[in-house]
Amino acid sequence: MKSLTGELNTENHTSLRLTLKVKDYLQLTKFTLSFTVVFSCVICYLLVPGIVYDWTRIILLFVAGMLVTGSANTINQAAERETDALMKRTAARPVASGRMSANEAYGFAFITGFAGVWMMYVFFNAESALLSLISLLLYAFVYTPLKKVNSLAVLVGAFPGALPCLIGWVAGTGIINPFATLDVLGQQYTNMGGWALFALQFLWQFPHFWAIAWVAHTDYSKAGFKLLPSDKGPTRFTALQAIIYAVLMVPVGMLPYELGISGQVSLFVVLVCNLFIVFQCVRLYIEMDVKAARRVMFSSYIYLPIVLLALLADKM
Repeated sequence: MKSLTGELNTENHTSLRLTLKVKDYLQLTKFTLSFTVVFSCVICYLLVPGIVYDWTRIILLFVAGMLVTGSANTINQAAERETDALMKRTAARPVASGRMSANEAYGFAFITGFAGVWMMYVFFNAESALLSLISLLLYAFVYTPLKKVNSLAVLVGAFPGALPCLIGWVAGTGIINPFATLDVLGQQYTNMGGWALFALQFLWQFPHFWAIAWVAHTDYSKAGFKLLPSDKGPTRFTALQAIIYAVLMVPVGMLPYELGISGQVSLFVVLVCNLFIVFQCVRLYIEMDVKAARRVMFSSYIYLPIVLLALLADKM
């Protein structure tokens, strides 16, 4: 009886350890954040003229994107383990808390990153694989260390943050050149569409990240991160910068319609969403408090899914 009980306890203990290890790996990849990033990649792939709903390819793109994005996030956590340990919001992360070694995290990042880029190359094309690799390297090895050096890190980070849109588009076209043309059933389309989607998500990141940095300013300062455009922290200059980028989103948001990607209904939806972000940034400039910054942050969270799904639903 004792032997049987011991075996059961050992099996339960092993099962628990395995469950906790899987949970740690998911936490390393920042699964929710990665899902949001890959969502934009898949939607932009489906926005390519002539692309149909092939669920096998959609799932392959989703898995590959999760592997690449998860790899970049894992490297980020391994590199920032000491600063993560200083912040209440991140102290419980696997490497920062000591539950996992940095070497194990780096090993996991290499395997997932390689697998993701390989999948993009094999199942889609070399161009999308190259962009995936560039995105991973920029985020992990340029943006991550720059966060402690200069607020230009937000500008640098905006490139890998927006590249999933272009990666999804190029996965469907195999063409990076924005001035190229696509021939779909005898009809000509410009390849500029992927770059327009990239530009929209690129600009979106500035009010989004500055709002986050405003809300978490105390924690970020403790860790030595320099993510606000002003050295003095949350200031009217920061709010003004957020307004400028939000205003730039308005004309850029019209490009999908002008380029023939989507119709008038989505043009209206995107315009309303862009003006709403401008409005929230203006409120931040007037009110100058964390509550207003949090409104910008949450508005930006719901902005992307609404805009991208509207464009897809109204695809020409």
